[in-house]
Amino acid sequence: MKMIIRKFVLAAALFAAFSSLAFSQVYGVVNVAVNFEREAPDYAAELGNQALMGTVVTVLGRSGYWLQVRSPEPYTAWVNEMTVTLMDREEIDEYIAAPKYIVTAEYSNIYSSPSEKSERVSDLVMGDILRIWTAGKHNRVVTSKGFVGVVTPSGKPGYVRAKDVEDFTRWADTRKPTAENIIATAKKMLGVCYQWGGTSIKGVDCSGLTRTAFFMNGLLLPRNTSQQVRIGDEVDFSGVLRGDFDALLPGDLILFGNPMTRRVSHVSIYLGDGKIIHSSQVVRINSLRRDDPDYYDGVQRILAVRRVIGREDSNKGINSIRNSPFYFPGNGHFVLETMAPVRQSTI
Repeated sequence: MKMIIRKFVLAAALFAAFSSLAFSQVYGVVNVAVNFEREAPDYAAELGNQALMGTVVTVLGRSGYWLQVRSPEPYTAWVNEMTVTLMDREEIDEYIAAPKYIVTAEYSNIYSSPSEKSERVSDLVMGDILRIWTAGKHNRVVTSKGFVGVVTPSGKPGYVRAKDVEDFTRWADTRKPTAENIIATAKKMLGVCYQWGGTSIKGVDCSGLTRTAFFMNGLLLPRNTSQQVRIGDEVDFSGVLRGDFDALLPGDLILFGNPMTRRVSHVSIYLGDGKIIHSSQVVRINSLRRDDPDYYDGVQRILAVRRVIGREDSNKGINSIRNSPFYFPGNGHFVLETMAPVRQSTI
């Protein structure tokens, strides 16, 4: 009952904050597997981004039952109010500090009891984050019959197959963002349909694919191609135009666009031997060698190659999850309030 009263009081306070346009101290956590963030408060509006369960956001405003939120990339967009659990500053700090699991299976579910025959609480996808359910005087981790207990950001308890999740802190501490691992993650999404604004295995655009592949290996990339073209180190790709790929390394980002306007419009991950993986109609592998049967007719549109691996946490636009204040406490100033809004179309 105390929790219900507290939530009611918080909701009233947040409503007052919205009414007075005092949004800087209102936060939220995504509480659905994949939150569809739109460019306007309408279901017919363009999809701009997706945020996974457990993502911390700043709430900037309201229009009816739509909330304007800013996620850590940063990206500003609109979401349904039922997809975000509102929190004040104290609660968001407690949430970030709480022990959690991360979903490492491509797809999973939260069940109401430790059985796949029980009622589903929520679906899950790779990268979702959930609090660990503990109980008893000694706060023991809840486990039963091959399942572990979890709590959603909205406070719903449930059970997930133990093999589908890992302890989030241990996971973050053991990430090895090598080219081999990043490429293996990207290949898990082969055949997934292209989705403008998508950043999950449910549907993904080109920059969403690169961001997800790096995220699941412990690195945070910016959301869009227009941002990814500026991260890491520049690589001389002049030889590629002649069919020489010696300067490229697996894991490099290859970015395409209009050679006349220099506008970047597409990004891929280099696999080696002239091949790339990218989301173009579907997530697929293509060759940049003209004589190969899977040739991707885009070599003349290459605008940049960026080396990202090994450049994290060095002021080059790539940050490690373990050192991010959005995921772990004690990692520098918590800057959700001060981030400048960014609204850019995804490619």
